[in-house]
Amino acid sequence: MTSAFKTFLKKDSAVGVLLMIATGLAMLFANTQLEVLYNYFLDTPIEIRLGRQIHIAKPLLLWINDGLMAIFFLLIGLEVKREVLVGQLSSRAQIALPGIAAIGGMLAPAIIYSIINLGDSTALNGWAIPAATDIAFALGILALAGDRVPTSLKIFLLALAIMDDLGAIIIIALFYSGDLSNSMLMLAALCLVALVILNRMKVMSITPYMWLGALLWIFVLKSGVHATLAGVALAFAIPLKNPKNPDESPLEYLEHDLHPWVSFLILPVFAFANAGIPFADMSFGDLFHAVPLGIMLGLVIGKLVGSYGISIAAIKMGWAQMPHGASARHLLGVAALCGIGFTMSLFIGGLAFEHTGGDAETYLLTHRMGILAGSLIAGIAGYLILKLAAPVAEVQDRATRPDYPVP
Repeated sequence: MTSAFKTFLKKDSAVGVLLMIATGLAMLFANTQLEVLYNYFLDTPIEIRLGRQIHIAKPLLLWINDGLMAIFFLLIGLEVKREVLVGQLSSRAQIALPGIAAIGGMLAPAIIYSIINLGDSTALNGWAIPAATDIAFALGILALAGDRVPTSLKIFLLALAIMDDLGAIIIIALFYSGDLSNSMLMLAALCLVALVILNRMKVMSITPYMWLGALLWIFVLKSGVHATLAGVALAFAIPLKNPKNPDESPLEYLEHDLHPWVSFLILPVFAFANAGIPFADMSFGDLFHAVPLGIMLGLVIGKLVGSYGISIAAIKMGWAQMPHGASARHLLGVAALCGIGFTMSLFIGGLAFEHTGGDAETYLLTHRMGILAGSLIAGIAGYLILKLAAPVAEVQDRATRPDYPVP
């Protein structure tokens, strides 16, 4: 591996670049003679059977969305647990502003989407699509802004995205689960109890957790609850610290090992599998149908108004503090970047419209148009706002003056 490639992989923008490449390839395959190969790849049947009761037969697309994305959610769960216990979400002062911004940034897009799609009960299933934020893309564009972005703003965006992901996990659990199987839920509950016992017995080896996690994923998949939630449950059971060796952290060890696989393989594969939109039978006007329009406006306007508006209100009322070295324009730029939904929006959109009957294909295609268009506009807007903001040194210099107003 060349030194230049190693340097690229270490950059915050690397994952965003790979996601853009994967998306471009998906669009290329879906709109050329390669479409047959693309569909054949996604429809490839894969089957696993364990005895008479456990039988899983799915096309490759669903193995990606239900299986690989469970590992993605495992990583999210590990990050959330670490941040809540010892990181940026471990105190009320640290959690206040990103928590408030995340709530506003989820509510406003959902409200905008729902208003635009009133009267269409099927379309309303997608109300949560514009509520998500793609942290990889957002951090990547933030990195491109260079010295215009204080370190505190990166921390704020990361904390906000973690809160956003936690909200998405709760939404998926409550609103996007299918018909439930009591027997499988009981088996999943037994796995959870076993994981808790391992944790309470201070078992530090990752291996038994992984075996139980695999069983948990199978039972959750068969239960009707979305299988990716098994990854979150497993993450919360992994010990943070080893009492016999305080410098050793099983959770951080697993998080470190998973991060490159998720960033450089799982997310690009997911993007390639889900972003392929055939435009043959579509026109520019299709972008302004209720579903894609609701998603686009939710991501671009809802995220901006919700995250920024409620954050500024909280700062003015003394409930939270502006990130150190940042200005209101910096905060506006980050709020715009939160409108990059992409990975999580595509994931939630698939859950919302995968069982919508005869119109399933139409909803699945048009919602992707709204996500891609809205994410692109939000990313460009966020980048331009941050580039127009004052350099960090200038903001910090102004903040030291006696006459500098409190934002």
